[in-house]
Amino acid sequence: MQDKERYISPFSTRYASDEMQYVFSADFKFRTWRKLWIALARAEKTLGLDITDEQIAELEANKDNVNYDVAEAREKVVRHDVMSHVYAYGKQCPKAEPIIHLGATSCYVGDNTDIIILREASNIVIRKATQVIKNLTDFAKKYKSLPCLAYTHLQPAQLTTVGKRATLWMYELLQDIHNLEYQLSNLKLLGQKGTTGTQASFMELFEGDEEKIKQLEKLIANEMGFEGSVAVSGQTYSRKVDAYFLSVLSGIAQSAYKFSNDLRILQSFEEMEEPFEKNQIGSSAMPYKRNPMRSERISALARYVIVDSLNPAMTAGTQWFERTLDDSANKRISVSEAFLAVDAILNIYINVTSALVVYDKVVTRRVMEKLPFMATENIMMECVKRGGNRQELHEALRVHSHAAAAKVKLEGGVNDLIDRIANDDSFPITKEEILSQLDPKKYIGRSESQVDEFIKTEAQPVIDKYYKEEIKEDLKV
Repeated sequence: MQDKERYISPFSTRYASDEMQYVFSADFKFRTWRKLWIALARAEKTLGLDITDEQIAELEANKDNVNYDVAEAREKVVRHDVMSHVYAYGKQCPKAEPIIHLGATSCYVGDNTDIIILREASNIVIRKATQVIKNLTDFAKKYKSLPCLAYTHLQPAQLTTVGKRATLWMYELLQDIHNLEYQLSNLKLLGQKGTTGTQASFMELFEGDEEKIKQLEKLIANEMGFEGSVAVSGQTYSRKVDAYFLSVLSGIAQSAYKFSNDLRILQSFEEMEEPFEKNQIGSSAMPYKRNPMRSERISALARYVIVDSLNPAMTAGTQWFERTLDDSANKRISVSEAFLAVDAILNIYINVTSALVVYDKVVTRRVMEKLPFMATENIMMECVKRGGNRQELHEALRVHSHAAAAKVKLEGGVNDLIDRIANDDSFPITKEEILSQLDPKKYIGRSESQVDEFIKTEAQPVIDKYYKEEIKEDLKV
């Protein structure tokens, strides 16, 4: 069949980066299998088994040139992927062939490789999430002093600043980075536990020397870049590990989802906008439209990840005793696609935050339309200082505010709240004094300081730790 005649995952053609796709590729997997076989043989030799330097050298010389044709042909005969690759490796390494996979079960290469894949994929996620943090840090600094409407219940409440709002997006993503760091800090190899986790085959190899078996695990873990292996297991590593990592990925999706929804709303308000290419078409029917298509794609992919994260949770709960095989088909889809989807989300998130558009004049105009309502509390407090009755003034302000709002909404008129208050003798304040209260910066609280403090204490340490060079994701679509 030609490619046009078969299903190809959109993650490959439209969304995920080549970098993330390679981590979940067959080539990465099978090269890692060979590294694990070398680590096993080297550790067994170190601990006294009859394995020679020549055999290790032969394995090393052929670790990267996987003879796929031989493995694939063998698998058609024996119907076993691990033994097919043992066979193929042995054909390239005739001297080492007798000791490849010595004492191990299939999960030695399969599960340990999956753990390594989790680590490598997570490191890509952290690096890309950090680029988003860097982009939003620059944005927050630039707009930390620009007052804008803040909302509760999606109704104008008080003011914030455009930069302060960006720290909310950053804070959620920073929590996700820290959660992923925690999972990585606790990630251990399965080690070589054997068919039911008892290491019985290694007890036979090392004639019951348990200290050598424990040392064997340490040597392998260290060679593969881990501090150690899990303390106990059945045949596999606990499937809760997959559930933990996908829970973090779900958290990243949730954070990005929040950002994308906020931006979609702000674009509808015409306050902010995602990047829009010079020749980009927003609608096939309406040439004037500038749809937030990238933010919409973040939202769509985020929903997929959030739902997908349930898969490993159910898999973890249905592992019978030392293991069942009903996890494998689900696992190889759900784990890989969660990472590919989050990679795609972060690619778009990087792209959007690298060139966010702010329409300052629209932001300010919308602030000034609502500011008279927001200034009523300050006006009331000033009038109380001058001898007014707080409760009576509150009731008068309520009546005037609703009347002014009705004039705007029902009659299409202008907001005349200031004139209504100035003409009410119960308010011991002049119109000029009221207008002096309509400076938006009087209503943004500690927004500017919060931005500076947050960047210094929360964002910058992560940037310093993980940011190496700018990531520019060229979107596939």
